[in-house]
Amino acid sequence: MLTAADNELLTRTGAQTPMGQYFRRFWQPVALSRELAENDGAPLRVNIMGENLVAFRNSEGVVGLTDSRCPHRGANLYFGRNENCAIRCVFHGWKFDLQGRPLELPNVPPGSAYHQTIRLKAYPTREYGDIVWAYMGPDPWDRALPEVPELEFGTLPASHRYVTKKLQECNWAQSIEGALDTSHFSFLHMPATGVPSNANPDAPADEKRLRWIRDDPLPRFSILEHEVGFVVGGARRAEGDSRYWRSAQFALPAHSTTPSTLPGETHFGYTWVPIDDVNCWIYTYAWNPDRPLSDEEIHKFKGGHGVIAEVDEKFIPIRNRSNEYLIDREHQKHISYTGVRGVAEQDAMIQDSQGRIADRTQEHLSPSDAAVVRFRRAVLAGAKALATGIEPQAPLRHAAYRLRSGSWFAAEGVSFEQVMLERFGDPVGRITATPAVLAAQ
Repeated sequence: MLTAADNELLTRTGAQTPMGQYFRRFWQPVALSRELAENDGAPLRVNIMGENLVAFRNSEGVVGLTDSRCPHRGANLYFGRNENCAIRCVFHGWKFDLQGRPLELPNVPPGSAYHQTIRLKAYPTREYGDIVWAYMGPDPWDRALPEVPELEFGTLPASHRYVTKKLQECNWAQSIEGALDTSHFSFLHMPATGVPSNANPDAPADEKRLRWIRDDPLPRFSILEHEVGFVVGGARRAEGDSRYWRSAQFALPAHSTTPSTLPGETHFGYTWVPIDDVNCWIYTYAWNPDRPLSDEEIHKFKGGHGVIAEVDEKFIPIRNRSNEYLIDREHQKHISYTGVRGVAEQDAMIQDSQGRIADRTQEHLSPSDAAVVRFRRAVLAGAKALATGIEPQAPLRHAAYRLRSGSWFAAEGVSFEQVMLERFGDPVGRITATPAVLAAQ
């Protein structure tokens, strides 16, 4: 369990909080590129870590991200004009460039100090992997910035990936903890008791793997640290004396990958971004380093499949807190363990059920919570260190974010490090080789 003080520190990400300052040292996703498809198109509302912002793609195709409040009298720039590489307030015509510098102040006399001193808060952006990222740390326009984290899906051609997002109606930390806790798969994502393991068409594994996961609810966990986080592995009993290993990556401050992928299968990953302290966005991406995604795969993802939720045009899940995830109690009795359709929706249901912000002072943890404990330790240590003036080093190691996870088989007694080395050619899952698709270009 955590103390009340540490639970508060972990979950609050406003601009004046230690965790909020820590998050702002890392590039954060703020929109999907396709949400800003048009140069000089409509601005987009962006709410992140308690800040109300607007994003817009300017005349040259560069994305701007600014405070939503015009510094004149607080009119909302969401209703502004995106024109001539700038955002203009429609109240009195004040116009600002991507860095928040005033270009025109029509109702301010020439020579007024306002022309030199007025600034609209603005953040630098980059596009990577069909996502718009923003850097919200201190003095972002006056110093060299770290690179965007080089997550593998963004290194590949667009045809090899699918990127989306979904709203999650709880604090960011309990959602990522749910993803790192891979032991829950033995229950939450399984068919109802007595129903064959292969009865879950959304599960990202075949019948044998699902059966091994269901039959061994107490996997043996191992954790290996690396430059930007850690990888956790869980070993379950398989056929004979072999062990079925599933590994999941965690990368600071809030990235994770799923554990079930075998060689040649499609990988999945997530990035969590706090909207405020009781809601977050989960950017979800599927990618295959060996081939383009098929039309059938894309069709499934768009309709919700596996860890990708079915969402509406505003990326709000169809099955959500407000409608109790469309839980079907008869389905729960006879078909699925939860009565809720979709792996992602089952995760959301149980994570949301812990409360808008989980009370970690009342927990009773077990050995299966090893990755959750390590995650908390990592981000709390980073936030506390920053509060004393020690800057995090992970943002400077963008290439170290090229990480993979997945599943593998090994004899009893083989170490997790050996398993990772055999599976990925690196003891913690770093991707050091160029994918064949890129090498051929």
